[in-house]
Amino acid sequence: MDKQQQHHHHHQQQLSLAKSSRQRCNEWIFRDVPSDITIEVNGGTFTLHKFPLVSRSGRIRKLVAEHRDSDISRVELLNLPGGAESFELAAKFCYGINFEITSFNVAQLCCVSDYLEMTEEFSKDNLGSRAEEYLESIVCKNLEMCVEVLQQCENLLPLADELKIVSRCIDAIASKACAEQIASSFSRLEYSSSGRLHMNKQAKCEGDWWIEDLSVIRIDLYQSVMTAMKCRGLRPESIGAALVNYAQKELTKKSSLWNPSGQTKVDLVSTGHERLVVETIVSLLPVEKLAVPISFLFGLLRSAVMLDCTIACRLDLERRIGSQLDIATLDDLLIPSFRHAGDTLFDVDTVQRILVNFSQQDDSEDDMDDASVFESDGPHSPSQSAFFKVAKLVDNYLAEIAPDANLKLAKFMAIAETLPTHARTIHDGLYRAIDIYLKAHQGLPDADRKKLCKLVDFQKLSQEAGAHAAQNERLPLQSIIQVLYFEQLRLRNALSCSNADDDHKPVHHQSWRISSGAVSAAMSPKDNYASLRRENRELKLELARMRMRLNDLEKEHVCMKRDMTKSHSRKFMSSFSKKIGKLSFFGHNSSRGSSSPSRQSYRTDSKVIERTCASTD
Repeated sequence: MDKQQQHHHHHQQQLSLAKSSRQRCNEWIFRDVPSDITIEVNGGTFTLHKFPLVSRSGRIRKLVAEHRDSDISRVELLNLPGGAESFELAAKFCYGINFEITSFNVAQLCCVSDYLEMTEEFSKDNLGSRAEEYLESIVCKNLEMCVEVLQQCENLLPLADELKIVSRCIDAIASKACAEQIASSFSRLEYSSSGRLHMNKQAKCEGDWWIEDLSVIRIDLYQSVMTAMKCRGLRPESIGAALVNYAQKELTKKSSLWNPSGQTKVDLVSTGHERLVVETIVSLLPVEKLAVPISFLFGLLRSAVMLDCTIACRLDLERRIGSQLDIATLDDLLIPSFRHAGDTLFDVDTVQRILVNFSQQDDSEDDMDDASVFESDGPHSPSQSAFFKVAKLVDNYLAEIAPDANLKLAKFMAIAETLPTHARTIHDGLYRAIDIYLKAHQGLPDADRKKLCKLVDFQKLSQEAGAHAAQNERLPLQSIIQVLYFEQLRLRNALSCSNADDDHKPVHHQSWRISSGAVSAAMSPKDNYASLRRENRELKLELARMRMRLNDLEKEHVCMKRDMTKSHSRKFMSSFSKKIGKLSFFGHNSSRGSSSPSRQSYRTDSKVIERTCASTD
């Protein structure tokens, strides 16, 4: 319904209301006395008598007095608050006809009595004082009635505000809510087994029942109510719960603001209202963390992006989310992009700003003293566990956005590089995301592929990820050589831990030579690649042989224990010396004809090391 149709519909309602008022008016006016004045109110006409009106209304008395010579018989009351309905109640009061003052009409009566000057100056116990008495003694002592009056005030502004009807109801609501909170807190106090008084956190909080009642108020009045509650010290959790409830009612019922087929926003009136709701709720959010769920903050951020809210509103949400990003989920970060068709599927720029907000908390440590720096869980610096969680979240996010054909390399790398180096202890997730990106962007130049793969520290890959990377043809050759190099180091370290002191020397010597950079200097990348793969296969075989020898030794050890329990004779000593000879697998056995596995293995060790040294030299 457009504005013209709405205006026509409103005009028809006024005419029908005026007609019904005129019909009802004929029922209670003096039928045996002819009328001598006609009152026009917002299109409605009331045929009445001057005397009852003049005796109560100072405004009508002045109008009649001003036109005494011309004997005025027709008066038009412009902009009368509440329209014909309010004037009918005022006229009834002038005629002495009883009617009930309720929370649904007391605001109208206060406003119309002020407009018509129905005060004590012109008549005792006039309409103004009656309405004020009801407002003070009845309405302001009941929260639900205050809410009903505020709803009526929506159409009576700014007069209702000038008469302090709005402010009195708002103060009453805030006072009642705080009183309910205190009463609820006392009801949850209980004694522990040790006799100490404490708060039972598991007991349901019954002090926030008013949240649902306030959700019917218009956004501008709702803002005033929430501000008054915050000033009176209402719990941040209660403020947050109220804001979540209000947003769900005002936003989710009109969630189809975006037309997916046409890429255009629909229903501009509704869009403007929802933009105001989002910006107002963001301005009312408590400063305390966890006062509202982080999923709610992300929901507000999506709405703010979609509705094109102010930059300050969006930046405030991004800052709040960044301060508690470690409890976010992947679904939270997947914010749709509401721009032109050539843009990315998800809003990458917003996520990058959120990550910058999170990382800058750590940077603020530089400005703090030494004592506060060590408080890693303080308000200004995320703990290391928070960094681990966010790093995992970011890696999963990168893997999710990587297949997007419109995602530029610079944006992908900017997201990956936002976190500090100490945030990731394992680079499996980052490697997986980069591999997905390379697979989706196969036309990427070699220089860009090398630049992208430099983000991964291949030394921090797990054994499974390293095995995958060693055979990944999408990686640059230089990266594959690095993977094989670190895998070789891992195998050598495993062998060195299994060998004794004599076998440590050649292995450590070779590891030192490799890490000194002799590999890449002596051979071309292709030869280097083939040599490292060959050596890694040989080292894996040697590691398997070492494990087999270890199993044999364990079996021998069990047999020795069994023999020791059976006999302590010379025969036992003889067999014991023979078994000792078998245990010497480091090449110290004096028997020339020994064909034990240990001697053969040592020969293999020497050959492997010689070949490796030759390949590197």
